[in-house]
Amino acid sequence: MVPMSAVGPHDPGATELPPLPQATLPLWDVVPARARHYFHHAPDRGAYTTRRYEFGSSLELLPLVRAFLNTCAAHRDADYRYLFTLLGSELVNNALTHSRSGHPHGRYALTCRRRGNGLHLTCADQGDASGRTTPAGETHHLVPDPHGLDPGAERGRGLAMLDALATGWGDSGIAELRQVWFFLAYDLTDSRWTQAP
Repeated sequence: MVPMSAVGPHDPGATELPPLPQATLPLWDVVPARARHYFHHAPDRGAYTTRRYEFGSSLELLPLVRAFLNTCAAHRDADYRYLFTLLGSELVNNALTHSRSGHPHGRYALTCRRRGNGLHLTCADQGDASGRTTPAGETHHLVPDPHGLDPGAERGRGLAMLDALATGWGDSGIAELRQVWFFLAYDLTDSRWTQAP
């Protein structure tokens, strides 16, 4: 007998299961007790070096994502927390929109690393939504849309915002298991975020 976890999504021997019914739950109920401190927004919690949490593809989980990001930056001022949460939300939005992580039963992981001078966030998704792969030994890095920040732009804002507002950003260059990251320095003095238009 083959375990269901070993049966691929297009396996002719797989038994189709009926869809699960929709249910409304408090988001707190979907977070394991061991990880609840990742979402409480309190800056008095002990210092951490790395926090990682895996999220499902449901858009209903986005408030939980924002709570995770805000809590990662809880030890900083409101302006920093807002910018970190905004940029992290853009990484998640891109993963849900452009990768298999946004498909039913998809997943993505956020990993925040606390450095002495800022926060480093990585979003690891399940690969390109179209199934495109990167040939062995090659990398194809993401490029921000040069018009992504134009007021009339309808797409391309996420990477354009990262490029304009993060201290640094990049990606793994591997389409089938993309990891996009940004670093946001604690000192926002020279950031476009703090400069008047």
